Amino acid sequence: MKVTAKEITEALFAQLWAKYLERVSYAREYQRLVVEKGGSVVNDHVAFRTLNTHTGEQPEGIKAIRHILTCLEYTQVEKYEFKKKKLKAVHFVHPDPMMPKIFVSQLEVDEFPDWAQQIIKSAVKDTPYLLSDSSIELLATLKEKGDLPRLAGEALVQDLAQYFRRPWKIPRKDDVLKLNDVSQYAAWVLLHGNAVNHFTAYINYQNVPEWPDLATTCKGLADAGIPMKDALEGEKGGILQQSATLAVKEDVEVKGEDGVEKMPWTYAYYELAERGLVIENGEEKLFSGFLGEQARHLFDMTRTRDN
Repeated sequence: MKVTAKEITEALFAQLWAKYLERVSYAREYQRLVVEKGGSVVNDHVAFRTLNTHTGEQPEGIKAIRHILTCLEYTQVEKYEFKKKKLKAVHFVHPDPMMPKIFVSQLEVDEFPDWAQQIIKSAVKDTPYLLSDSSIELLATLKEKGDLPRLAGEALVQDLAQYFRRPWKIPRKDDVLKLNDVSQYAAWVLLHGNAVNHFTAYINYQNVPEWPDLATTCKGLADAGIPMKDALEGEKGGILQQSATLAVKEDVEVKGEDGVEKMPWTYAYYELAERGLVIENGEEKLFSGFLGEQARHLFDMTRTRDN
């Protein structure tokens, strides 16, 4: 019995979604409400954050995620740049348009002051590669043949799932606080590494009659007690309108003066997106890309302190 690349990808994202739901109570509540109302939970995209610098045995920056995605039938389609935040990003699409898009960003570490570069590079320089040799071989086979024996596919999913966490050692508390003053993104990645940054509800396929669009969905979630972003990004009827819950906070482990301690910090928000129609090659379809200015504002949803 064989499993296809798409089945392996679906199983991987199911595991990542389950882990995300454990950590992000607002996403759990969204799912409960939508299912309760007879609707569907469909994710538009998944986002990851990376550091564009030497990260030990792990590929640096966007490559840390891209080398896995390209073996799962994903193709890179567009690049983005956020100069003020010192970020670059790309997004990937799957041949099946109902599979979530993947948005991967990277922090341009060399554009920061020397002291900040030193903190980041020192923290991640000895990063181990979290994938086993057998999984690397299985990914190559999957990319070449498009399927794997079932047991091999199941083993690959388990190994891939554990890749999406912080791969480097527990960071120093002082380092996190100092970096947060110049880049909340840098502090976040030091704490959370390869973990999912956020999932995103695909409002177009939500199918909740009383929440026919993004605005009514956000109001419904707010009325249910979920803290929401103050305003929607994008215009009603435009090609892309987005919003988000606030980010949940977790007690994260950091190294203090007296050893490992816990400190409250933001983890993830749940984003929501509604897509409008565009004409591509004479065919009407939902816009599948991202808008840089809107994405820039959403990066700030993980801010813990003013910076």
